[in-house]
Amino acid sequence: MSTQDQWAQWLLERRHGGDAEQQKAMLKTLFPVRDKVLQNARLAEGDVLLDVGCGDGLIAFGALPLVGEHGRVIFSDISQDLLDHCQSLARQMKVLDRCQFVQASAGDLSAIEKNSVDAVTTRSVLIYVAAKQQAFNEFYRVLMPGGRLSIFEPINRFAYPEPLHRFGGYDVTPIIHIIGKIIAAYARCQSSAPTMINFDERDLLTFAEKAGFTEVHLELQVEIVPGKFEKEAGTEKPSWEAFVRSSPNPLAPTLEEIMHQDLTHAEAEQFIAYLRPLVETRQYVRRSAVAYLWAVKH
Repeated sequence: MSTQDQWAQWLLERRHGGDAEQQKAMLKTLFPVRDKVLQNARLAEGDVLLDVGCGDGLIAFGALPLVGEHGRVIFSDISQDLLDHCQSLARQMKVLDRCQFVQASAGDLSAIEKNSVDAVTTRSVLIYVAAKQQAFNEFYRVLMPGGRLSIFEPINRFAYPEPLHRFGGYDVTPIIHIIGKIIAAYARCQSSAPTMINFDERDLLTFAEKAGFTEVHLELQVEIVPGKFEKEAGTEKPSWEAFVRSSPNPLAPTLEEIMHQDLTHAEAEQFIAYLRPLVETRQYVRRSAVAYLWAVKH
C-alpha cells in the first residue's frame, strides 16, 4: 500500500480503516448512489460513457451492462494507481475490450475529444476540484449534442464546520480542549479543504447553466438522523478500531495518526475513554446533505 498514491490508498484501505465489515457497510450505502447516478445518465445500448474521477470503478463497472457489448466506458482519474486497479479488475472480468483508461483531472479533459461521448458521470469529485466551473465546461465540451451529465456531490457546507462542542456528530463538551487540538491538526493537514465546503446545490446549478446546459435538474436530499434510530434499523455495530483507523477523505489523516502525533499520552487516553463508548453505542446525530444533478446538452 505504501507505494500507492493518496487517492488509491484512501479508496482501497483508509476510508474503511482496513475493516472488512466497515467496507461492506460502506458499499451497501454506495450502491444506491451508483444506481441513481446511472439512472439519471439514461444510458442506452451502444453509448459511450465517460466516468470522471472513476476511483475504484463503482459507477464505471456498473455502467458496462447498460451500454452493452457495443458500448464503451472511459475510466478517467487523476490517479494512475486507481486506473491500474480498475484495468486489472476489467481484465479479470473479461471486459477490457469495452474499457478505456485515461489519466486526467476533471478540469482538464483535453485527452477526450469535443462532442465525443454520450454521457458523463461523476461521484464525489467536485469536492476536490478548485476550478469547478472549468470542470463543468469540460463536461459540456466532451458531450455530444443530446448528451447527458449526471453527478452526485455531498453538500458539506450543510454540516461543516461543526459547532465547537460537536465532533462527527458527537457531543464532546467535556473534552473540548482536546477536540480543539484534533480540529487544528485536521486543518493543518488539509490545505485544500476549502474546496470541500465552498459550494452548495445552488452553485452546482449555476455552474451547469454557465457551462451551456439549458436543461438542468437537481435533487437535494437532507437528513438529520440520531444514531439510535440507525441502531433500531439494524445497521452493523460501529467498530472503534475502524473509526480511529479510517480517514474522512484522501487528504486527511486518521484519528489514530492524529492521536499519536498531536496528543499527549494522557490526552489520548482521555479522548478514548470519553468517545469510545459514544461511538460504540451510536450516541451521535448524523447531519448530511447530498445533491444529484443531471443535465442535457441540447
